Amino acid sequence: MSNTALTRPPATLAERSSSPQDRTLAVALHGIEPATFERCAVIRDWLDDHGVDRVTLLVIPARDLHPVGERSPEMIEWLCERRSAGDSIAQHGFQHVRPRTHGSARRLLACAHGQRGGEFVGLDGEETRRAVHAGWRVLKLAGVEPDGFVAPAYAYTSALRQELTLRFRWWAGLLRVHRTLPGLDPRAREQSDAGQLAPAWSLAASGPISRVCSPSLVRAGALLPTSTLRLDLHPADLRHTRHMLALEWVLARTASRRTAITYRELAGV
Repeated sequence: MSNTALTRPPATLAERSSSPQDRTLAVALHGIEPATFERCAVIRDWLDDHGVDRVTLLVIPARDLHPVGERSPEMIEWLCERRSAGDSIAQHGFQHVRPRTHGSARRLLACAHGQRGGEFVGLDGEETRRAVHAGWRVLKLAGVEPDGFVAPAYAYTSALRQELTLRFRWWAGLLRVHRTLPGLDPRAREQSDAGQLAPAWSLAASGPISRVCSPSLVRAGALLPTSTLRLDLHPADLRHTRHMLALEWVLARTASRRTAITYRELAGV
């Protein structure tokens, strides 16, 4: 990689687009941690080969409570290089999975309402604050302070949204990427920053039927006349030939017609 690529500052969306009407492509690479690092690096190089020069990297700070900076200095060096080349880094939860510590009434109630996949579902305000701060501190001490936040499974709570305004410039939901607006109460903040509608299309699936259908859904989503196409990639996609073929199909038809941007740029910060 050239020194120029490593030192150039990230361009703003306005600088990179010839017109406000230009269509954009926002790719997020999920689940980056020492155990998935090699696969994530391969996927990132593959995206470069397809002309995607801006990606949002979602980093898990402490899977199994082991800080990433201690477990994989090589990954931290790679993240720093990617940020210098224009990528954006987001904190992806704390451990990424829900702690196994208790079956509290809050957690049982959340599960009863179908909220099973989120790390922060069922946590109270103090538990949420500690988890978010611990993850941010781990990444900052490693030298890769995140500018945004993406909750595992896009599962947000009111306590989590409140905490994000104190530390991050943006956060991403399933349908939109939002700027954080410190100083406003949560209700006013949601009304002031609804965010551009940009649903995330993903090949991640939990069951055999979903795995069969998801490549077709991603292809269909790529054909919609939206101003921004969001694609979620995961390390496990490399193990599924149908997933990679679907992504090849999408990028072949969209990458040259859309400007690649990060979630930070999409949020306008």
